[in-house]
Amino acid sequence: MELVEWIRQPWEWYVAGPMISVVMFLLLYFGKEFGVSGNLRTMCSIVGAGKVNEFFRFDWKGQVWNLVFVLGGLIGGYIAKTYLTASEAVGISEATIEQLKLLGIENPGATYLPASIFSWESLATPKYALMLVVGGALVGFGTRYAGGCTSGHAISGLSNLQWPSMVAVVGFFIGGLLMTHFILPYLLTV
Repeated sequence: MELVEWIRQPWEWYVAGPMISVVMFLLLYFGKEFGVSGNLRTMCSIVGAGKVNEFFRFDWKGQVWNLVFVLGGLIGGYIAKTYLTASEAVGISEATIEQLKLLGIENPGATYLPASIFSWESLATPKYALMLVVGGALVGFGTRYAGGCTSGHAISGLSNLQWPSMVAVVGFFIGGLLMTHFILPYLLTV
């Protein structure tokens, strides 16, 4: 297999896993903790939110590295999508495709995100606009309430053996399963 073809394939766990581990060891070595949601606090502090709220009064300059990390993630995602993705199709089982069709998803698996949900046209409908606004508010509340996001707790918190991160990750999975199997099917068929 050519190198370019190999790069365009999804990377196996034994490649991606150790890469994540190396990043975590480097963060631990330099005394940093990884998390994406904390960047919103950093950005708000940069623009002066500390004048309005105590929560935003902290030394944000020590968190600029995390903003650079997220920027690198965005750039890496763009490069992967634009240059390294072999096709738009997603490999999902026939049973899943049939289930998604029953829920009203058009052409499931044809693209990474179903256009019948994730498009400007869908956003213009009250149903999907409300789902995105309420969902975003719940994610924001949950992130703040849990003291971090899934990446911070599941990657950084668990690698530091933090009990609150274990509780948060279990909660994330339970919430995800409930949403996937009970709430989302109801919302899509209403």
